[in-house]
Order: sequence, then C-alpha cells, then structure tokens
Amino acid sequence: MKGTLRYLAGIAGPNGFGSRSTAEQVTQHCFLPYSHLTAIITGGTSGIGAETTRVLAKRGVRVVMAVRDMKKAEIVKERIVRESPEADIVLLEIDLSSLSSVARFCSQFLSQDLPLNIIINNAGIFSPNLEFSEEKIELTFATNFLGHYLLTEMLIEKMIDTAKKSGIEGRVINLTSVIHSWVKPDCFSFPELLHPTKYNGTKAYAQSKLATILHAKALSRRLKDRNANVTINAVHPGIVKTGIIRAHKGLLTDSLFLIASKLLKSVSQGAATTCYVALSNETKRISGKYFADSNETNCSDLANDVSLALKLCTNSHTLIHDYLHLSLPNLSLL
Repeated sequence: MKGTLRYLAGIAGPNGFGSRSTAEQVTQHCFLPYSHLTAIITGGTSGIGAETTRVLAKRGVRVVMAVRDMKKAEIVKERIVRESPEADIVLLEIDLSSLSSVARFCSQFLSQDLPLNIIINNAGIFSPNLEFSEEKIELTFATNFLGHYLLTEMLIEKMIDTAKKSGIEGRVINLTSVIHSWVKPDCFSFPELLHPTKYNGTKAYAQSKLATILHAKALSRRLKDRNANVTINAVHPGIVKTGIIRAHKGLLTDSLFLIASKLLKSVSQGAATTCYVALSNETKRISGKYFADSNETNCSDLANDVSLALKLCTNSHTLIHDYLHLSLPNLSLL
C-alpha cells in the first residue's frame, strides 16, 4: 500500500527521480561520454526496449539491437532515425530462447570488433502454457534468464577489455520484476526450473526474474574480485503497459484489470530506471544492487542469498557447457 501511494503521488526518491520520471528526464543531465559508448539491447522492437533504444540513440550512444524479428527492428530503427538523424543503430538477429542462437549472435558481434560498454538484458516473455525451447528447456526460463546469462558471460571479457582501454566504466543491466519476491525458497529448484512438473505461468515468470537478480549478485561479486571496471545491476521497470501485461490480462477479471491499469506506467516511465542506471554518473561504481523508480531499493531476502546465486550460476555454466561445449569465463563461479 505504501508503494502504491508513493506512485500515485509521484513522490521522488533521494536522487530527485521517481515513478513518474521518464527516460528522457533521467538522462537529460547525465555526464557519461555518450558518443564513445556502444550498447547492446535485447528485445528492442517494442515496449520498454524500443523506448530505451530510442533514448540511448538520442543521447548519442551506438545501439546494437539484438532482436528476433528483423523486420520489426527495421521499422523501429527507421522511426528513431527520423527523430534523431545522427542515430547509430546496428541490427543483429538473436533468439534468446536458443543457446546456439545466442552463441552465434555473440560470435557475430565480436567479429565486428566494436567496443562494448553497456549490455541491457531487456527482452522477456510470459508464457501461460508450458512450452520448451529447442534445447528442451522451459521457455520462460530459457528466454528470460538462461539466454541473457549466456550472452553476458560470452561478452563480459569484451566489456572488461573495453573498460580497461577506454577508462569508461562498463555496465550490465538485468531487467527483473518486483514479483521476484513471490518466489519461496522451496520453489526454486534448478531441475524444476528446466523441466517443471507442475507449471504455472506467473510462477515461472517470477522465478526467471529472481534468477536475473541472482545472476547480478554473483557476477558483481566476481567482477569486484577481479577489480574489473564493470558493474552489473538489476532493474525493476515498474508495471508497464506492454505485451507481457496484455498476456496476463486473461488471468484477471475485467474489473481487476481496469483497477490495475490505473497504476500502470507509460512505456517512457518504464524505461526510465534502465536508462538511469545505464547512463547516470550517480550510479558509478554501484554494483550488485536492485533499482526501481530510478532509485536503489531493496529486493527480497531470497534474491540476496549469495550461496543460491553462486549455485544457480554454477548449474547454468555446467548446463551450457554440456549443450554447447563452450568454455565460458568462470566469472560467476566461486
């Protein structure tokens, strides 16, 4: 109730921004050298991802759109370039539910010899019915977490190298959700995440979003141990008017959805926290944290469980090695 009242009142946090702040507003006075930055954004063809792409490109960041639908990406790119003629946008194809597709994307990106300053793991799905990826992994977990985990692990050395050569801090942003807090400890089992015996779409979505925070916790720990000039944080965008919300609508009565819709953020407001954490000088050297409404806040106790985070990443590392025979950097391992 307290959080709802703060939202309705539009109360700002310690940094002066709040739930009503837009992506353009929170990046208006950032001081990072935009023109020297390259960012990868997944899921940039609609919703928060498209708005994040637009605002970063407007600020002068080269944006690599990692997308499944290239035709939709072309339309988004054309729209952004009409608004910002100097926008530098690169389109590369990826299917985050497919480990082999993610590996191909990373190889293709690395072959272009571009710097890499920012990764925004934005793409996400909500699947009301039990579905599996081509590797026979539950689709929500494969897309929302495992694909992004692999992408980050395959490109993290490039980020570290870019940060070392440029002197500019690298930043990874994992999009999560407040419903990560719905997950109970006895419901977070790696075998069940891969092949659930009793499937519930909302539960699967919450578990995948908990996993993204745990990845941020584990990777942040190892980056600090290496003294790497790269941070990783998790971001809750708020409840935004996107396709995922429309997918949930069938689970709500019309009256409940009408009430909930009054609390929804606009897409521009939903992209604000991502853009703030990606570009603000105020988030420099902050890593392994959880942000909402463009301010650092608290996540669940389970999301702060370091041993669980390391166990998740160890299991994910082993799984990927078994499927793809890739030797990933042991950044997320003890």
